[in-house]
Amino acid sequence: MQKKYVIIGGVAGGATTAARLRRIDENAEIIMLERGEHISYANCGLPYYIGGVIKEREKLLVQTPESFGGRFNIDVRIFSEVTDIDAENQTVSVRDLKSGKEYSEKYDKLVLSPGAQPVKPPIPGIDHKNIFTLRNVDDTDRIKAFVDDEKPRSAIVVGAGFIGLEMAENLHHRGINVTVVEAAPQVMNMMDPEIAALLHQHFKEKEVGLYLQDAVQEFRDNGNELTVRLASGNLLKADFVVLSIGVKPDTSLAQKANLKLGQRGGIVVDDYLQTSQENIYAVGDAIEFPHPLTGQSSLAFLAGPANKQGRILADNMVYGHQRKYRGSIGTAIAKVFDLTAGTTGLSDKALAQAGIPHQSTIVNAGSHAGYYPGSTNMVLKLTFSPENGKVLGAQIVGYGGVDKRIDIIAAVIKENGDIYDLQEIEHAYAPPFSSAKDPVSQAGYNAENIMKGLFLPLSPYKFHEWSHSDSCLIDVRTPDEYSLNAIEGSVNIELDQLRERLDEIPRDKNLYIFCGVGLRGYVATRILKQHGFEKVYNLSGGLKVYQSAMAEQNNPLKFSKSEEAMPASEEEMGQLPLIKADTLQVDACGLQCPGPVLKLKEEMAKIEPGQEMQVKATDPGFYNDVASWCKVTGHTLVGRSKKGAEITAVIRKKSEKSSEMNGMERLSEGIRTIDKGDNKTIIVFSDDLDRALASFVIANGAASMGKKVTMFFTFWGLNVIKKQDKPRTRKGMMDRMFGLMMPGHAGKLPLSNMNMGGIGRGMMKQRMKSKNVDALEVMIDNAVRSEVQMIACQMSMDVMGVRSEELIDGVRVGGVANYLEEAESSNLNLFI
Repeated sequence: MQKKYVIIGGVAGGATTAARLRRIDENAEIIMLERGEHISYANCGLPYYIGGVIKEREKLLVQTPESFGGRFNIDVRIFSEVTDIDAENQTVSVRDLKSGKEYSEKYDKLVLSPGAQPVKPPIPGIDHKNIFTLRNVDDTDRIKAFVDDEKPRSAIVVGAGFIGLEMAENLHHRGINVTVVEAAPQVMNMMDPEIAALLHQHFKEKEVGLYLQDAVQEFRDNGNELTVRLASGNLLKADFVVLSIGVKPDTSLAQKANLKLGQRGGIVVDDYLQTSQENIYAVGDAIEFPHPLTGQSSLAFLAGPANKQGRILADNMVYGHQRKYRGSIGTAIAKVFDLTAGTTGLSDKALAQAGIPHQSTIVNAGSHAGYYPGSTNMVLKLTFSPENGKVLGAQIVGYGGVDKRIDIIAAVIKENGDIYDLQEIEHAYAPPFSSAKDPVSQAGYNAENIMKGLFLPLSPYKFHEWSHSDSCLIDVRTPDEYSLNAIEGSVNIELDQLRERLDEIPRDKNLYIFCGVGLRGYVATRILKQHGFEKVYNLSGGLKVYQSAMAEQNNPLKFSKSEEAMPASEEEMGQLPLIKADTLQVDACGLQCPGPVLKLKEEMAKIEPGQEMQVKATDPGFYNDVASWCKVTGHTLVGRSKKGAEITAVIRKKSEKSSEMNGMERLSEGIRTIDKGDNKTIIVFSDDLDRALASFVIANGAASMGKKVTMFFTFWGLNVIKKQDKPRTRKGMMDRMFGLMMPGHAGKLPLSNMNMGGIGRGMMKQRMKSKNVDALEVMIDNAVRSEVQMIACQMSMDVMGVRSEELIDGVRVGGVANYLEEAESSNLNLFI
């Protein structure tokens, strides 16, 4: 008996179902109803067509209605909108959108593949003609036409999921200044914050604006541009806006058919993809299905699962319910400028929300063997069950090789594999493609060490909460590395000297061990544990991950109307001078921390004073490390550049004369090491209103005269630079008590004299207003706009219980070394 199948919607789910049905049932009648013009297109390729990476629009159209219908003998009806479903009589109501004609169509089996629709919240001004969403080919055509015809110079992307970040990259590739606005505290919310932080820092390298934890409140039409008002009060201007806030299942037809919907708003299906109605099935973005790891309802807005569902469903409808769909673990990957970000399974925060016990480890590794040219760094975070080692999730950010590692781990998760399966993965190895010990296997080894109690991992955020009273920080890097970027309060005991210096280490405190990437820290913990030290922790991911996680995550750029961006394909950070004939060429590519710096020191001994050396490296931290190394050693950093993952630096070896100058004289060319010049430094120790006012009057006055000004806020001075609307932070009891006893922000500061319980403060503010003297808050804003450098003392923050997220935007967290470096370049140093 001939079966009649009606499929509503095409693209990944519907088109795959139709094609598979025809391949296994030549006699069936198959009708595909699509309300749009296109039935099968490369949805994930749309941003790359807008960005000009994909040149030809036709390449996005996998099949046309004519080619698909002709090849598979399928009745394809485009511009056909299904308006109703009568499940009892097994009919659908259809409207021909071109002619307006309405008719009914019977079915034996009905397949729903309606997809998802963009979320468009009721924000004032959201319907402006220059505000776009991206979901289908028609949306793509509108954005592409606007970019091609109007030649905009600035854009704001609202939302930082996969599509949002891909749109940001591709608009940037077109030479457009891009700003990303995200209401969450991070991009790619399916990742953990310390991994997403690596992407945040990459935004700074690419000069792309990033406003996190800041929702859009209003869109305003300013004639030839839009103004976007954020919850923080920030006003951003752009020629157009792309909304990528998210999508939700399109379930309007399902509701008309009285199908069961789940708690996440999707169409509930069983193991065979059947809905709550016997002859109605569903696939794609609109379905809700138990997550394989949690058993809880989940959605998966991904093309891969939709294709797999279509094939399984076709088989079940023809052969009976034989093949079960096992669900999606959310494996996904995205190109984010030069980086690749991949994820599979569940993050720590998702597992915590689901109440599932878990543990994690972070591995820094190369994309292939370090000694083979072109090796680049990747950071891999693996999450697993501490009870049985079952793999629960992974996240990777790197320049190359991310895709195959995330695929391997995804395959292990899908088969309910454990960390021992990762250890025994038989990967294809040759130096250009991997290392003998692949990062995936290394993550499995780390996980086993944790499960056996060989060491205790410490996340960057737990590490940051250390206190002098009960903890001791031990940096096991070399003294040279320590001199470049030490954590204030830490003790430097080089790993190779650790056994000889055990008597210097307290046995009654928590020992927080760290190195550059975590490996030497692990070796140190094993030494200490076996010498009777009990509470020994290793910083997971090392300083590389910690510093990214603790850095300012926002990149609050504001582009002017006339400012023109550089296309990403031509982009290079920094400039290099012409290489001299006698320049020594050094290749440190593939070396992980501390390799590049050690190589630099070793090779510098081979050249004469005044000669230059060119060093190439792929370790991301080398871009900043080489500058710090030159400042510490007195050599001249002539220039540095970064293109993709490769960093190139040219260094001139110091001469005897420059050593004698001891940094008191400006170097005639290149980047100066220490310049005792006309800069001004101010230490702000007090949180008295009058003293804070004096500090900013002097700072703004010096900045207005073109001087570089650095303000170092320590102890009570930290209260001056607190945000008025601070985010909620998790603090211990002592930290909370300190917070309650101290002024909350600049508006709450007392006077040093005649404060009178706050009455004097109010009188002073009124007096200042009557004399047209700016309020302190205005002075602080003026200082930020004047690029006054504000540094918050890390040690004081730890003691006073102040978190970096409580401080105003633009403040950098640093140590005494940062202040002293600036003081060396100043001829005025004030303590207030």
